[in-house]
Amino acid sequence: MAEFFHMGGYAAYVWTCYGLAAAVIAALVWQSLSDWRRQSSLADKLEKAAGGRVRRAAAPAREDDR
Repeated sequence: MAEFFHMGGYAAYVWTCYGLAAAVIAALVWQSLSDWRRQSSLADKLEKAAGGRVRRAAAPAREDDR
């Protein structure tokens, strides 16, 4: 088992790369969740300012679309 973690003399490089990759993935997940929360909060504020969710009626079909 110790030989596995030693990685044939390349352990420092390999484990550093694994650590950096895990840190980058964690940072991307954190940033994505943070941005999603911020955008969701902004959408809620805009909906409240508009008096609720704005719903538009469907446009009637035109003759030349058929």
